[in-house]
Amino acid sequence: MNDAPMFAPDSPTTLAEATRCFFRHPSPRFLAVTLGVALTARLLSGGWSIWDGAVVAAIVAFWPIQEWLIHVFLLHFEPKVVLGRTLDFEVPRSHRIHHRDPWNIEILFIPLQGYLIGLPPLLLLAFGLMPTVELAWTVVVVFLALTLRYEWWHFLVHTRVRPRSAQHRRLWRNHRLHHCKSERYWYGVSMLMGDRLLGTSPSPADVETSPTCRTLGIDDTLGDRAG
Repeated sequence: MNDAPMFAPDSPTTLAEATRCFFRHPSPRFLAVTLGVALTARLLSGGWSIWDGAVVAAIVAFWPIQEWLIHVFLLHFEPKVVLGRTLDFEVPRSHRIHHRDPWNIEILFIPLQGYLIGLPPLLLLAFGLMPTVELAWTVVVVFLALTLRYEWWHFLVHTRVRPRSAQHRRLWRNHRLHHCKSERYWYGVSMLMGDRLLGTSPSPADVETSPTCRTLGIDDTLGDRAG
């Protein structure tokens, strides 16, 4: 791995500290409130059926693929010159800042602008494709819950909290390899099946340490590829 500092000196060291720190940030608070509203709506709508379980299972199965696709094609989007103008977006720019300073916990959360992009399509798809309002709310609840879970695990592996569970150790190792070994592999954050299915979970011994883990090969001062 490269010589980047492995944690911020003021980051949490215990789960209790981590939980307090986590909910001081806008994204987790927004997700918690939105999830509470959606869960209340789902509970009030009633009409539970076996299809709710099927929807939950389908979304959980799809999540690691979605996480991989978003990480590869959105978060690692490279600026492109189109008709003489540089095409770039706020979300990948924020992610590049995160790679440059990976242990700065103040900048590792999903920017609130991301929810302006992602939440309306989620609502449109849920209520447009599901046969009932009840199932639509189930879709929204599960997606919000998994997004909050993603934020938690991403935050936790960037703190000084030592992994104790097997799951924490797997996620900790995978994500730190992505930041410190090669940005071209290990895209999973809260679930790792996408890497296994799509061939981006090699043995670290078979991968050369990338010199562009921190920059993603992009010089943001010039808006172009670096090196």
